[in-house]
Amino acid sequence: MAVSPSKFPSVFAGFNGRTAIIAVSVFLNFAGFTLIIPVLPFSVARYVAAQDIALWVSLTLALYSLCSFVAAPVLGAMSDRFGRRPIMLFSLCGSALGFAVFGIGGSLWILLVGRVIEGVTAGSISALYAYVADTHSPAKRGQAFGMLGAAGGLGFMLGPVLGGTLGQVSLSAPLYGAAGLAMVNFILVWFYLPESHQRANRRAHLSWRQFNAISQLVRTLRDRRLRLLFAVVFCFTLGGAVLQANLTVLLMDLLAFQPTSIGLVLAGVGVMDIVSQGFAAPRLQSLFGERRVATAGLVINGLGLVLLALLPLHAAATLLVAGIAIFTFGDGLFQPSASALIANAAPAERQGEVQGANQAQQAIARTAGPLGAAWLYGVSPSAPYAAAAIVVLLAAALLTRK
Repeated sequence: MAVSPSKFPSVFAGFNGRTAIIAVSVFLNFAGFTLIIPVLPFSVARYVAAQDIALWVSLTLALYSLCSFVAAPVLGAMSDRFGRRPIMLFSLCGSALGFAVFGIGGSLWILLVGRVIEGVTAGSISALYAYVADTHSPAKRGQAFGMLGAAGGLGFMLGPVLGGTLGQVSLSAPLYGAAGLAMVNFILVWFYLPESHQRANRRAHLSWRQFNAISQLVRTLRDRRLRLLFAVVFCFTLGGAVLQANLTVLLMDLLAFQPTSIGLVLAGVGVMDIVSQGFAAPRLQSLFGERRVATAGLVINGLGLVLLALLPLHAAATLLVAGIAIFTFGDGLFQPSASALIANAAPAERQGEVQGANQAQQAIARTAGPLGAAWLYGVSPSAPYAAAAIVVLLAAALLTRK
């Protein structure tokens, strides 16, 4: 049984109780996920030839996303029927198991099994976002999503640093650390987070169609407002997936970075996320509205990708820092604004389904992005970032349409 939010430690007294707990949960989620990023190319390198590292890093990321595509909308629909809390708990257990299996390793196939387990249980974020939609009015959702983004940014800042440090001890240590954080998150949700989706508002039943990811996504895309927003989020996610899949490989190849250095670079991403999502986005949303802030975020994000495309041509640390800072600032403006736009456009009784469908279509982008990045990287180290910039700027153009 969950403990009343009022009994949660007083350090969160400045926040709404449940929102603070969700923010801590998002922090732990991102910290656990990013713990493994600095060591991922080195873990894969133990089992494949040097020239195949970029390909297999991309494939491991794509496999996770493919499994998430199948599972996320199903878990979202189940949260509409059974509540948000059971889905969060199930997903966190799956994450812990998947990280542990990846950490055990022993062969490339064991690594892939770990990613499959993580992917098919990847429902905690969509359930958390549906939870926010349940507990906040439309006018407050943008600010709440910004707070969650800042919490995720803090996790993104600390996770890679800890992962890089643990990676110096053992390549498996960050994976076991990530599994431990998932279990801490499980305990937090179990004891401190009450159910948000009241029985009176739940679906009466589930149909077999709701266990079909494609069917759910198609149904959601029939809504014209959601169709445009989903297209924009897809393009944005595709561009971000290219960077996520390729940046560590680029830093290892181009600048000979080790896990600790990669962790520090990714920590900078977390710092900028805190600034943009926690401070800049809520203030700009109140002045200009979510749509305009999201559009500006996409343009800034695209400019950051352009700078990163120039990095292989001029391997300077200043260019790397500027590109990542600008990319991440735009990312931080876009994400909470887009999340609020989607949550406000979704019917109350279908929040979980819509959030799950959103995660599913992002999973498609995260499947295609790493594969495209691996191929483009073979053409030119600049090519993945140039292509991603074009896609993100296209998304900005789409969002200006009424």
